[in-house]
Order: sequence, then C-alpha cells, then structure tokens
Amino acid sequence: MSAVLDLKGVTVRRHPKTILDAVDWQVNEGERWVVLGRNGAGKTTLLQIASGRMHPTAGTADVLGERLGRVDVFELRPRVGLASAALADRIPADETVRDVVLTAAYGVTGRWREAYEDFDTERAGDLLAAFGVDHLADRTFGTLSEGERKRTQIARALMTDPELLLLDEPAAGLDLGGREELVGALAELAGDPASPVLVLVTHHVEEIPPGFTHLLLLKDGAVHSAGPIREVLTSDNLSDAFGLPLLVAHGGGRWMARAARP
Repeated sequence: MSAVLDLKGVTVRRHPKTILDAVDWQVNEGERWVVLGRNGAGKTTLLQIASGRMHPTAGTADVLGERLGRVDVFELRPRVGLASAALADRIPADETVRDVVLTAAYGVTGRWREAYEDFDTERAGDLLAAFGVDHLADRTFGTLSEGERKRTQIARALMTDPELLLLDEPAAGLDLGGREELVGALAELAGDPASPVLVLVTHHVEEIPPGFTHLLLLKDGAVHSAGPIREVLTSDNLSDAFGLPLLVAHGGGRWMARAARP
C-alpha cells in the first residue's frame, strides 16, 4: 500500500507562534481520514500543506509521491481536489453554477476565454447531478443557499478526477437539514471504491460521515493521536484534546459527543 500523503516532522511557524509542531502523518490509498481538533489546533494549515498551497517551515511533506520544495506545485495541484471557505470566497458571485464546476478543469475561478471539450461539460453536469444541484446549473453562485454552495464546491473539487480530495469544514455554516444532506452525500462518496482518498477537516464529531476509516486528532498544532477511527475517537482522547470532560458514543454509523455530567 503506497502513501498518498507522508508528512515527517512538519512544522509551520509564523513568529512568534508555532502553528504546526513536528507533525508525522501518513495517509494511504483507500483510506478516508477525518482531521479533528478544536479551533486553532492547526487543521486548516495542515490541509494547506497537503494541497501544496503552503510549504512547511521544517520537516518534509510528500504529496502523491512528490516532495514539496522539489516539485512544480502547479503540476501537482490539479491532482488534489480542495473545497474550502478560502477558495469559495474567490469564486465570482455572478458565475453560473455550471461554470463554477467547469472552470476547475483549468484551475481558475472565473470563466474567461478558456475552451472546453464536450467531455468537460458532460462531466460538470454529471458531478452536479451526483450532489443534487444539477437543477441549479444556470443559477449564479451568489444566489445559492449555503448548503447548495457547499455541494457545488465539492462537485468542483472532483472535476479534475483528483487522486486526493481535501474538504475543509464542508458543513460549517449549514443548518441541521443542510448538514445531514451533505453528510449523506459524503457517506456515498466515502463508500465508493472509485472515489479518491478523502481527508475531511472538522471540529464536530457529528459531522463525520459513515464510511470514514481513520482519525487524526490534533491538539495545539501537534498530533495527539492518529489511527483507525474506532481506536482514536474515544472519550478519553477527545476530552484531553478539547480540554473538558466529554463522552463519545457511536450508533447507526454516526458519532456523537457531549459534555460529561457529574
């Protein structure tokens, strides 16, 4: 089994703060990972490293067999799908939903003079349909609800048929109905053997879809624990990482956490 991500001693410093502290993390083919931690634990920075959009201050980061610092990141990035709030903010509000997905083929966030093949247009339509937003193809991105925007972003992230898909808090800002629709869509994606390796960042265990296999738990920029999700996502580990007594439960394929009561 080959490593899709292999981070060794990865450290990111923004003086005077250390954002990531000597992180060792390996993600292999076929795995579906959750990265969990409280606000400020370093989750988003870790995904910036994994997507080739940031280089570590120290340590080594191999992404899809290529070492950051030695590879042309503009050739690497199309192999990595990314959905994040920072990327969504760069999408023009007047861009049609179809073009939001389609333009990922060129790695741009606004259609200009690019020429697309019929195959590209068909793939964009298929991806929109897969996430239940194909009926919105002619709407503009700025008119969508938050849930519709999230699903459109994930469809966009899959446009280049990536080998690695990174999702940075995809359920943030959604109401209960929107969250559950998105969790269902991600569960289907996780259960498809043809899907790319998945990494989902969150700080809510309730947002972990069924089918995710591994968990990386961060605390203060360092690895608290990592491994198979049932071994790592325990009451003791979560309590220590979040700094308060918590009880973790699992049922119906979903995870839950609540404060422990005396």
